[in-house]
Amino acid sequence: MSLEKLKIVFERRGSRLQFDDSRGLVALFNPDKLVFSKSANWKKKSASQRDVPELQFTNAEPRTLRIDLVFDTYDTSKAKKDDVRTYTDELHHLTTVERHGDKHRPPVCRLRWGSVGVFFQGVLVSLEQQFILFTEDGTPVRAKSGCTFKEWRTNYEDINRQDTHSTDVAKAHIVKRGESLSSIAAEEYEDPRLWRPIAEENGLDDPLVLVPGTVLLIPTLSR
Repeated sequence: MSLEKLKIVFERRGSRLQFDDSRGLVALFNPDKLVFSKSANWKKKSASQRDVPELQFTNAEPRTLRIDLVFDTYDTSKAKKDDVRTYTDELHHLTTVERHGDKHRPPVCRLRWGSVGVFFQGVLVSLEQQFILFTEDGTPVRAKSGCTFKEWRTNYEDINRQDTHSTDVAKAHIVKRGESLSSIAAEEYEDPRLWRPIAEENGLDDPLVLVPGTVLLIPTLSR
């Protein structure tokens, strides 16, 4: 069985979240570790004469992935060694608008490895490149690249992953064709008469006119 290499695939030009798995940056050497981190934000509620005041969850931060890659063009049979920047420049451009001008931002990336498939989707937010070996004419032939990716999802995907059904949890709702505030209130609060809090929270001038695709904030109901 051949050794599977880690691969970084990025968005196609002129498309949004479409990936060509046949293209991308293949690691010359697989990393020896993947470091994931995740943090959640909890706000302390004011309470006097308490040793451990209650904490209220506000939101979570996107996961981050730290990965170190090594690129080496020296250990080959070629008399003239290739410039390792052929590989490191590909990483560099995952942090720039250059080469991705049609998107006006750096691309979203997917990290894929062997039978696991895609195990992370995110953007490259930090890159440190060290060139540590050179030929006599100054050509860099070995580099270490420290990469930090931050998880990325569309608002639509993230909202649909939430399992917030309680009326005391603020959430968002994407308007579908044919919906009204009354039908949304019936779905969210189990009472169509409770449409006014939604209209007020979102500053709707005409609560009878809803544009499909609009994201509405569904406020909590006081008890």
